[in-house]
Amino acid sequence: MGIHDIIEGKKQWRAHQARVKALPPDYRIVYQEMQKYLFKVGPVDLLEGNLLSGIVDFFEEGAATGRGVLEVIGEDVAAFCDELIKDSRTYADIYQESIEEKPGK
Repeated sequence: MGIHDIIEGKKQWRAHQARVKALPPDYRIVYQEMQKYLFKVGPVDLLEGNLLSGIVDFFEEGAATGRGVLEVIGEDVAAFCDELIKDSRTYADIYQESIEEKPGK
């Protein structure tokens, strides 16, 4: 990864964060909690993929209809996140595989 890629990545992240800040307060709060959750348990390719920007797109559409965020995603935010990443490889998967591969088990 060259310096140009790093600079471009920062520009994209700042633009993404500006979109998040423009969301209504309830959407913004839920997005930030989802982001924390996904950074903790989420997929290995989280930053390379379109998951976070896709969530913002979805939230922008929901906000445009005048619906509250929990009307759009449901009451269980963690379950919504888990559904989004159910087919993705996670850090927990990698850890589990490393435990299973250790000799003597």
